[in-house]
Amino acid sequence: MSERNIPFLKMNGLGNDFVVWDAREAPVRLDAEAIRRIGDRETGIGFDQMITVEKSPAGADAFMRIHNRDGSEVDACGNATRCIGRLLMEESGLAAATIETNAGLLKAAATGMARRVTVDMGEPRFAWHEIPLAEEFHDTRAIELQIGPIDAPILHTPSVVNVGNPHAVFWVRDLDAYDMSRIGPMLENHPMFPERANISIAHVISDEEIEVRVWERGVGLTQACGTAACAVGVAAARDRRTGRKVTVRLPGGPLLIEWRESDNHILMTGDTEVEYEGVLDPDTLAFEKTAPGDRPILEVVK
Repeated sequence: MSERNIPFLKMNGLGNDFVVWDAREAPVRLDAEAIRRIGDRETGIGFDQMITVEKSPAGADAFMRIHNRDGSEVDACGNATRCIGRLLMEESGLAAATIETNAGLLKAAATGMARRVTVDMGEPRFAWHEIPLAEEFHDTRAIELQIGPIDAPILHTPSVVNVGNPHAVFWVRDLDAYDMSRIGPMLENHPMFPERANISIAHVISDEEIEVRVWERGVGLTQACGTAACAVGVAAARDRRTGRKVTVRLPGGPLLIEWRESDNHILMTGDTEVEYEGVLDPDTLAFEKTAPGDRPILEVVK
């Protein structure tokens, strides 16, 4: 390993996993090819997103830069926001943290339960040009989009919303009836989505519970996606399929989503985990694990 080794944390939120760099004092610069190599689950560390924690130009506790496994930079990642919020709160000893992202300022708060964090994800956007879509739709609760034969489409009429990144939600009765590894790439790159989109299939179990599978833009199938959970919760409430407070069940576990009526903000609550600490050789991209295990989340400050 090089003397210039870069320390990192491997974290996850319900299996949605991240490599986290602290670049507040010394910059961490990796090009798209290096990001793809580090993100490879066979030959690299493996992750859904790479998170770089930087100084905040806006005066927040930190700026969070997000790259997907394919090397593309994106504006929002809900589960990563919870993980970074946890680290900042542990560092400061406070029960709240403010994180600047390309999607705006987000606030994280400790819940008083081990490893669990709540993030205020801000307000959803529904206008067709804000999502964005390639065509104008006055009602984005259900747009004209389908894949498969016209008279028997495989999926059709999704709800679309932007919660820091674009999402399409297809309502289905049986999640297991759909091969997301085949359908996901087609929909992610559909001409309707000029910036690509995160694709979810969702089954409403009750007024307070939804089951979801996600194909994440630039990542693929994922154990959990925080912004997708937010998008599903908001889209379900907007279409009166559920109430404003729901548990969204993903393969990696549950997220509690509340679309608050008082200020139109989305609150997302769920667990975080530190998998291990490590170092990376920036020249060879070889890495070593240096410390195992999780650390306790900040207890709520009285």
